[in-house]
Amino acid sequence: MKKLLLLLTLLFIAPLVVAQEDVVQKNVIDSLYREDQFYLGITYNLLNKKPKGVSQNGFSSGIHFGVIRDMPINKRRNKAIGIGLGLSFNSYNHNILIAEANKQTSFTVLDTDEIDFSKNKLYTYIVEMPIQYRWRTSTPTEYSFWRIYTGIKLGYVFANSTKYLGPPEDVRINNNNSFNTLQYGLTMSAGYNTWNFYLYYGLNSLFDNATINDESLDMSAIKIGLMFYIL
Repeated sequence: MKKLLLLLTLLFIAPLVVAQEDVVQKNVIDSLYREDQFYLGITYNLLNKKPKGVSQNGFSSGIHFGVIRDMPINKRRNKAIGIGLGLSFNSYNHNILIAEANKQTSFTVLDTDEIDFSKNKLYTYIVEMPIQYRWRTSTPTEYSFWRIYTGIKLGYVFANSTKYLGPPEDVRINNNNSFNTLQYGLTMSAGYNTWNFYLYYGLNSLFDNATINDESLDMSAIKIGLMFYIL
């Protein structure tokens, strides 16, 4: 009988003790907390500094994700420096025909009233390093807060491709040497809790020593969208 009572005690009392210990542990305040270790972004991509006659059509998109090391710089820990590493996949719809012949790349503006092509895109695949100054209203116990993160983003274009589907023939090119392998720009994220407005303003050209209609092709990227941060 005593053994039965002891067994019942272990079955019913022990779980309550463990649960109580879990509650105590969850209520411990982490005074050395960090924020926003992972990020996921979705953007609409624009081409800046377009030459005369160049336009965008359709939806140009970008997906960006990675991890950031959050390093608070004040006692309250609402200010920090963030340094990260991630990947960025981007597409741009446009009306420039990019072609290759004899290892030379040509850029031609297409008249959409005369040439009916079904697709004309360029793609960039980037390893990126965001560097941010971070301000937020977070506390050790508050997980929904306002934030403003500003900084720069460095990127290495490890692959690129272009695809044109239309007359007189389809053109597909991979890893064209005319693309600028180094990309960098200013960034800003601002919002509350999950939803954050995101802006990237490219400071250098997508192409390296490229010309169109005897003029330098200095188009850069502007990316506007949403950024989600996860602990």
